[in-house]
Amino acid sequence: MPAIKVGYRTIKTAIGTALAIGIAQWLGLEFYSSAGILTILCVKVTQKRSLITSWERFAACLIGIVFAAIFFTVLGYHPWSIGLLILLFFPVLVGLNLKEGIITSSVIILHLYTLEYISWKAAGNEVALITIGIGMALLVNLYMPSMELTLKKIQGDLEDQFKAIFLEFRAYLYDHEHLWDGKEITRSAQLIDEGKDLAFRDVENHTVRYENEYYHYFKMREKQLELIERMIPILSSIDERYIQGYILGDFFGELSEAVHPGNTAVIYLDSIEKMRDKFREMDLPKDRAEFETRSKLHHLLNEIERYLLIKKTFKKSDI
Repeated sequence: MPAIKVGYRTIKTAIGTALAIGIAQWLGLEFYSSAGILTILCVKVTQKRSLITSWERFAACLIGIVFAAIFFTVLGYHPWSIGLLILLFFPVLVGLNLKEGIITSSVIILHLYTLEYISWKAAGNEVALITIGIGMALLVNLYMPSMELTLKKIQGDLEDQFKAIFLEFRAYLYDHEHLWDGKEITRSAQLIDEGKDLAFRDVENHTVRYENEYYHYFKMREKQLELIERMIPILSSIDERYIQGYILGDFFGELSEAVHPGNTAVIYLDSIEKMRDKFREMDLPKDRAEFETRSKLHHLLNEIERYLLIKKTFKKSDI
């Protein structure tokens, strides 16, 4: 039997639900268990999502009390009264962009239907339930575990993949018979998606933060990966070996040692210019095959330059 893993969100929900029900019961509120239901519904993955959901549910419940007071007072407490109320009430919530509050407001309306009377005390009871349930959800959601370690791990894993890719490129330029399955490309794309998703969630867990440097980092790597993918068909089309290819292979080896958050792109951009000068000083191609191969290597060098220029524009602070 596989081990059962309990997440921090489940633990927070359990604690918040128990406290909400306990407080509502201690205050002697009718339907006190509904406070726990509200807490369960409002504890979300991120603080920002929880705030938005809580607001929608609170507003919808207040509107539901008003609708119930009007419909039940005018039409009485009949099943068809509820049907007509829902027929008009739900479209209003959708029109006000309060769809998240449909379930909770329906529960409040049914409470009032069960009581079969509308009074300030009954309405106050429902408002108290809403306040306790939603308030407890917001309170327990103040704690969000840090994602720093996870983001750093994804960053490290991604950089390892980039290093492996450049070493594969070097190996191919040394030996055109070298075989590679390209799994590092697929893994890099997965890590970038995971990193961006986690970084975005981190922003939503801090209501006063509007950006995350890790997100910009993974976007930068995403652009670089696109260029790496463009290099592959250029490399695979090179089937002759010349000194320029060995030089580029050595350069890929150097790049593999420089994949990290720090910005050393300027150093390698300078190396590219020196490499171009060195290539210009070499003898002209002796035949068409050499001309085409050197042309492809020149194209590859241009793509490497674009790769480095992307890194040069990335502003690193402390990641």
